[in-house]
Amino acid sequence: MKLCRFGVPGEERPGIVDVAGRIRDLSGVVADIDASALSASGLAQLRAVDVEALPFAPEGARYGVPVAGTRKFIAIGLNYADHAAESNLPIPSEPVVFNKWVNCLQGANDPVVIPRGSIKTDWEVELGVVIGSRAYTVSESDALTHVAGYCVVNDVSERQWQLERGPTWDKGKGFPTFGPVGPWLVTTDEVSDPQALGLWLEVNGKRVQHGTTATMIFSVAEIVAYCSQFMELEPGDIITTGTPPGVGLGQKPVPWYLKAGDSIRLGIDGLGEQRQDCVAADR
Repeated sequence: MKLCRFGVPGEERPGIVDVAGRIRDLSGVVADIDASALSASGLAQLRAVDVEALPFAPEGARYGVPVAGTRKFIAIGLNYADHAAESNLPIPSEPVVFNKWVNCLQGANDPVVIPRGSIKTDWEVELGVVIGSRAYTVSESDALTHVAGYCVVNDVSERQWQLERGPTWDKGKGFPTFGPVGPWLVTTDEVSDPQALGLWLEVNGKRVQHGTTATMIFSVAEIVAYCSQFMELEPGDIITTGTPPGVGLGQKPVPWYLKAGDSIRLGIDGLGEQRQDCVAADR
């Protein structure tokens, strides 16, 4: 299933994408795409729905964040060896874990706001993992049973704040609008292998990132199990799992970054596409 939330910010309704790519309104079936809907019983209920009998969402409806009630937006850094190399950083022996503030989450096609004074706002196409059931101290072999589905994430980053303003990365990762997610959540039954997905990203029509999750240093199962050793993962939590090479920081011969007026387009095989326009901050 492709589950989504649609409508104006703060008033999104639950939806499901039909075989023709149209949004159908699920609000008569579930209250939201939340912890209840993401549970095993909730997903079973949704799979039993006659999608073709559901009403259509309004034409051109905005996609919101595809899951409601996210309490943790966790990110993994340097999870592709070739991206670590372009960043001039060593390949990690354990996953590099940091936070993106939950209130940076936004719909897949909402504008990205370049922070005032930023000169190093960067792009990162990543595979997002949505937790469906509580996971604490789980094994790698059991980890994927706690995943409800997958989605596209653009881990927008301000490199100056991330890398030049002290030792913690979080400061450069959670500016408002720095977490486009979606357009939808694809349930695990439609993703046969999360380690066999192609990823790509374009800036102003130029393909700058192209990779595959097969080259991750730490797999989705390893990441979920690892994070669960020191935090309780909850339904609706999102883990974004790292980016392949081709970010602005790694452009040759000179790094280049996003500015107001730029457009970003990105996608992952089977998980949909995003498009964001970059705009200047008004404060």
